[in-house]
Amino acid sequence: MQLGAAMFFTDYSMTPGELGVALEERGFDSVWSPEHSHIPLSRESAFPSGGELPKKYYDAMDPFVALMAAAAVTRTLKVGTGICLITQRDTIQTAKLVASIDQLSKGRFLFGIGNGWNKDEMANHGTVFETRAKLAREKIEAMKLIWTKSKPEYHGDMVDFGPMMTWPKPIQKPNPPIWVGGAWPYGARRAVRYGDGWMPHRVRPQYANVRDLIPEFRKLAAEAGRDVPVSIWGAKEDEDMLKADRDAGVVRVIVSLESAESDVILPQLDRWAKLLQKVA
Repeated sequence: MQLGAAMFFTDYSMTPGELGVALEERGFDSVWSPEHSHIPLSRESAFPSGGELPKKYYDAMDPFVALMAAAAVTRTLKVGTGICLITQRDTIQTAKLVASIDQLSKGRFLFGIGNGWNKDEMANHGTVFETRAKLAREKIEAMKLIWTKSKPEYHGDMVDFGPMMTWPKPIQKPNPPIWVGGAWPYGARRAVRYGDGWMPHRVRPQYANVRDLIPEFRKLAAEAGRDVPVSIWGAKEDEDMLKADRDAGVVRVIVSLESAESDVILPQLDRWAKLLQKVA
């Protein structure tokens, strides 16, 4: 089982390069950057974790820029969007971003995606909240064609373009792994349909520990003729819990770090590195 770490990179946190080097030195396999383009002052959607929205959500840097900074100063560390709000991004341009960072990182990019939860944020991008799931699926289907075909075209109900030529293509074939975020059961179903992995949060109002749902998820995947790995978002410094994740076949757990400087973060990473040695 691998260990990843996520941070909302801001102008008051460790830089992506600093964190990336620190993670690679301590045996972490990946660094993850979340995304919010902005946070409208209106609020139709409740924060999924409850309570007030943390300041870092307003302040987050662009994930592709941040991850490229981390990739540039590391050699083995994977860099992942956690998650990229694809329903708020242009399909063709996002496909080029993914292919570009995969090329420049020499095949180390992990494409974590999600439909998003903030209705007001989506509306500012011209995205209809109620149809975002279908839009996300069509965007991924279209991007897969862009990454694999010399003259791709796609004709869906919401994404539509004629034959084109666009490079670069990703190093990873047929495409960088697509890790689908989202809760049980809907996020799980999307992961089985068009993802390469499922990346749920540990705890959601629907369940106390998503690990307990992995047998049902594997049954769902098997019925579709697929074997889809699971990463769990929201790792805790709990050796027994981590060993249970490992024994359940979880391929990666991801710890969410504060948006803080190195004096706060590095001691935490040192503790995690020791814990990783016990459970890996």
